[in-house]
Amino acid sequence: MSNIVTYSCKEGVAKITMDDGKVNALSHTVWDELGDAFDKAEAANAIVILQGRPGLFSGGFDLKEMGKGPEAAIALTTRGSEMARRILAFPTPVIGVSTGHCIAMGAFLMLACDFRIGADGEFKTGLNETMIGMTMHNFGIELARYRIPLNYFHRAVINAEIWSPDDAISAGFYDKTTPAEHLDEAALAVAKGFSQLNMTAFNGSKNKSRAAFLKLLDECIELDKAISVTA
Repeated sequence: MSNIVTYSCKEGVAKITMDDGKVNALSHTVWDELGDAFDKAEAANAIVILQGRPGLFSGGFDLKEMGKGPEAAIALTTRGSEMARRILAFPTPVIGVSTGHCIAMGAFLMLACDFRIGADGEFKTGLNETMIGMTMHNFGIELARYRIPLNYFHRAVINAEIWSPDDAISAGFYDKTTPAEHLDEAALAVAKGFSQLNMTAFNGSKNKSRAAFLKLLDECIELDKAISVTA
């Protein structure tokens, strides 16, 4: 076990932290560890805070694994889509805390969360796939279409525009920003607000309102498995 992902739970709030000491590249190991952490949070019926290390949430997929060939790239992409889909349907609130740069699949994870907080600072947020020679997968396009305002959608998905944390609010990636030193306090305040909700009703409304969208995402995942990755 690499322990890139750590888990703690206190007073009904589970904190899941990614920290590989580098760019928090999303590899199969990370997907395994994130899956285990979310399993624990679900078993505890806990509100989740998902965060990165100081200065960086995630730089996206592990490009070394992506570079092993189309099949390897599809397998890794599929796992990323499945993780984002799980967050979108998770029975308790998931609060995304972008502790810094938030790029590519890292940004998709942020888009999937129920409430998103970005750290103020000289950080970059966005979907850089076309910038680095990758055609956006169907799952990513539809998730972006669901969460990003129409006047920003093409700029994000096709033009690969990258935003500062404050501008990323208008672009749909964050709900608010706060100084890095206040991220924990801000996340706990949001969690406290969520704790006032009836979780059965929250889960019911969340999944009922997203039923058609989740079905579309399932179709996208299957479609993406059959498409070679252009890189």
